[in-house]
Amino acid sequence: MKLISLFFTIFIFATYLSAEKIKNIANIVGVRDNQLIGYGLVVGLRGTGDGSSSKFTLRALSNLLSTVNVKIDPQNIKSKNVAAVIVTAKLPPFARQGDKIDVIVSSIGDAKSLEGGTLLLTPLKGVDGKIYALAQGALTIGGRNGRGGNLNHPTVATIFEGAVIEREVLANIYKRNYAKLSLKRSDFENAVAVQDAINDYFHEIVAVATDARGVELKRPKNLSMVEFLAKVEEIDINYKKERKIVIDERTATVVAGINIKIDPVVITHGDLTIKISPQNNLKIDKQRVDMQEGVAISPASNIVDMQKDKVTVANLARVLHKLGATPKDIISILEAMKKAGAIDAKLEII
Repeated sequence: MKLISLFFTIFIFATYLSAEKIKNIANIVGVRDNQLIGYGLVVGLRGTGDGSSSKFTLRALSNLLSTVNVKIDPQNIKSKNVAAVIVTAKLPPFARQGDKIDVIVSSIGDAKSLEGGTLLLTPLKGVDGKIYALAQGALTIGGRNGRGGNLNHPTVATIFEGAVIEREVLANIYKRNYAKLSLKRSDFENAVAVQDAINDYFHEIVAVATDARGVELKRPKNLSMVEFLAKVEEIDINYKKERKIVIDERTATVVAGINIKIDPVVITHGDLTIKISPQNNLKIDKQRVDMQEGVAISPASNIVDMQKDKVTVANLARVLHKLGATPKDIISILEAMKKAGAIDAKLEII
C-alpha cells in the first residue's frame, strides 16, 4: 500500500460541559442579515469583457445608452470593455439609510477578467422585489481573505463599502415585550440550560424553553427590551458541546475530537484489518511492533490490534497513516465504524 502524506487537523469536538455566553450559541429570532441581489454592468475593462456571444450584455448596454439619448442597435456594438455581472450583498440587521456595505461582483458572461473595471449604478433588491441599496464603484481583485476575490478567479471582485442603504428593514425591538432565542444546534438539554440560566440571573420566570431549539423570553418590567437582550446575551451557561467528526471527502481531510473513543470492533478494508479488543492487555509477539501503550501493528499482515481504552479516532488515524493507508481508506474505515455503531460521535460529510 503506497505511503502518502496526510494532514489531520485535530480539534476538540468531544461532548463536555463548558462555559459559553448565550450570544455564542443562540441567535435572537428576527435579528439577522438579509440577502440582496442585482444585475449590473462593469465598464472600463481592457478588452477582457464579454464578447459578442453574450447577447444579454449587448442588450443591456444598448438599453443603458438609450437612457442618455444614444440609440444603437445591440448588433452594432463590438466593444469588449463591458461585462454583465450579478451583484450580491448582505443587508445587516438594524442597518440605516446612508450606511455602506460591501458588495461582491461576479461575471455571468464570457468575460476573462474584471480587473480595472467600474460597476455602474446597480439597484440591489430583496426577495420582496423592493430596492434596499444602490451599488457603484471601482472593483478590487485580489487579497487572501476571500473578501476581495482571488487572482485565480479574476471574474469575481469586491467593492468595499460599495453600496449605500436606501431602505431600512424595520425591527422595532425597543417597544417589544417578548422575544425568542433560537439555539444554533438543536438540543433539549441545552435549551433547558439556557432557560434555567436566564431565570436564575433575573430571579424570576422570564424564559421558557419551547422545544429543542427555541426559548421564549418575556421582558422584565424594570428593563427595556434592548437592555434585557444585552444582559441575556452575556449570561454564561454550562453548554453541552457536540461530539463530532467532520470529513471533507474532496480534500481528504478529517477533523476529529482527540477524546472520541471507539468501541470494540473488527474492520477489514482491503488488505488491512483493524481489531479493537475489549481486553486490557495485548499479547505482543515478535512479528508485531508495539506502537505505543495499548497499540500494536503487524506490518507483514497489515493487522492493527488496539486496546479498547486506548482507542480514539485521533490515535486510529495516526496508526493507519503509519501503515500507509490513503486518506480515502481512512475515511472509508471511519464511515464503516460509524455504521457498525463503534463510534457514537456524529459523522458529518462535507
